[in-house]
Amino acid sequence: MKPGQGQAIFTAECSHSFHFQCITSNVRYGNQICPVCRAKWKEVPFQNTASNVSHDISQPRGDTWSGILRRLSSSRQNGTVRQGSSRLNLNHNHNITEPAIFDDDDEVLDQQTSITHHVNDVDHSIENRMEITTYPEVSAVSKSDSHDNFTVLVHLKAPPYSIKQNGGRSSVEPSVETSPSRARVDLVTVLDVSGSMTGSKITLLKQAMSFVIQNLSSSDRLSIIVFSSTARRIFPLRRMNDDGRQQALRAVNALVPNGGTDIAEGLKKGVKVFVDRRWKNPVGGIMLLTDGQDTHNICTTAGIGEGYQSLVPNSIHRNNGEGLKIPVHAFGFGVDHDATLMHSISEISGGTFSFIEAEEVIQDAFAQCIGGLLSVVVQDLHVEVRCAQSRLQLSSVKAGSYQSTLTNNARMASIKAGDLYAEEERDFLVTLNVPVEKSSDEMSLLIITCIYSDPITKMEGLDVTSEVKIQRPNVARDQVVSIEVDRQRNRLQATEAMAEARVEAERGDLTAAISVLERCQRALSETISAQAGDPLCTSLSAELKEMQDRMATRRVYEESGRAYVLSGMSSHLGQRATARGDSTDSTSFVRAYQTPSMADMVSRSQTILVRTPQSSGNILRPTKSFSGRQQRK
Repeated sequence: MKPGQGQAIFTAECSHSFHFQCITSNVRYGNQICPVCRAKWKEVPFQNTASNVSHDISQPRGDTWSGILRRLSSSRQNGTVRQGSSRLNLNHNHNITEPAIFDDDDEVLDQQTSITHHVNDVDHSIENRMEITTYPEVSAVSKSDSHDNFTVLVHLKAPPYSIKQNGGRSSVEPSVETSPSRARVDLVTVLDVSGSMTGSKITLLKQAMSFVIQNLSSSDRLSIIVFSSTARRIFPLRRMNDDGRQQALRAVNALVPNGGTDIAEGLKKGVKVFVDRRWKNPVGGIMLLTDGQDTHNICTTAGIGEGYQSLVPNSIHRNNGEGLKIPVHAFGFGVDHDATLMHSISEISGGTFSFIEAEEVIQDAFAQCIGGLLSVVVQDLHVEVRCAQSRLQLSSVKAGSYQSTLTNNARMASIKAGDLYAEEERDFLVTLNVPVEKSSDEMSLLIITCIYSDPITKMEGLDVTSEVKIQRPNVARDQVVSIEVDRQRNRLQATEAMAEARVEAERGDLTAAISVLERCQRALSETISAQAGDPLCTSLSAELKEMQDRMATRRVYEESGRAYVLSGMSSHLGQRATARGDSTDSTSFVRAYQTPSMADMVSRSQTILVRTPQSSGNILRPTKSFSGRQQRK
């Protein structure tokens, strides 16, 4: 009402907006033509005093929402909708009653049953297993030489979807209702609806949630938690069939911002959904979004993050052996959120932290996240690194944010790498001693074994093994360091510089912080991979420069620098794509870890699909999204 100076605003499917009273008068006698662009509308607004349909959500990208509203208007009765045997009041969120135990979740579909119908379509060939590729830093070491910190890169790549459809073409379409081509998901969204989320923020959040809802299949389940001064479960864990989608959309549409911000209580209630559920889909995840500071749980000074661990329920700590293994993908919305808290929550749980600086890209950020969650093909990945000979010893394992352990005799190391999305990659650097070898022309160094589960076929204990060997000639001439090894060293060096610069910035010494980033940038430029034009090194350099710009003043650092650095660290340490800043497409570093399924989902988010009654064809129109970088002032 406020943008219309007291009059309701109607936004048509062609994206043009009008005063509701004016446009209803214009179309009263059957006119379906937009007065601005002359596009023909499929649906027109009309004055109907009997209608109780809420129009809190402005027209989202895509033409699906208007059709949903029409269907919903006929099913709404006295502000309630049926949910099985229960009735959920959607008029006022604060009136929603919730059970003490969240065991009212919808029963999951039997995925294994549907898979047996497609057994002939399953490709069990080696191409659809985990890939291990190893790169010694040099391919040969002279027989008379020893090397105490010899580096080996272990490169892992998850398989693509293994079940083929549509005449042999692999289907990654998440809305295929009964397809076993991907693992089914239990998703809980924990959303900030405090008073600061008024205006365009709540509208864009509703649009983003409608996109999420539309891209879940009937076998996926969704629950919605909202928090302000208190936390409420406004939608139980339900399958996203037609009824579930409609009711989820109605619950989202009824959101009204007010009150303070209790992030910890919202997260606690989101975890409770997973703890109490009766049934379980193979993949689970929490999406947590807030635009403010936690006003109810002050446990530490801003910037450092010590003490935030107590705000995360122990059941989702990633290093808790008995935990739920539910990652929290945290989204800091705008310039006023507590980036340190959100990063800590994601780091402790094994999720990611995304910084949404520009409000308009929230849907794309959500799209990237669910594009990953809807494509998990590897679970509980455990990497074992063993010395191939008794005289070898491991020096270190650099695994980023993944937990790694080294045995007391330094003969074996293990890495808990968690879940991988389809075609997602992981790189780990292992260093070891290479002794003199006078009796053989070849030397076996390491045995790499990956043990994991397939969430689609429910097969556990799958494994793949690779052996690392180097040549031992009498004289090793003209040995060049592997660009693959050099590239990953640069990634880790840049991430360490980001962490060091952040510490300096939190101490208030922005000059020292910028100096750290500059030194790292210069060092990277002198490496062989950078001089060879390696894309990752070019991107790292651009990112380090961006971080320097965001440390120009204390105000700039507080508003965006801290969140930008933390989101970058989350991405590089976890080797997983995050959204950050006012764009994720202006330079390639933000897409360094984006998988095909994530890119596909972002592309959908960035596209408006318009269908006209006269034409069976589609008109695709891009909207402002990650690629629409704004100039910061």
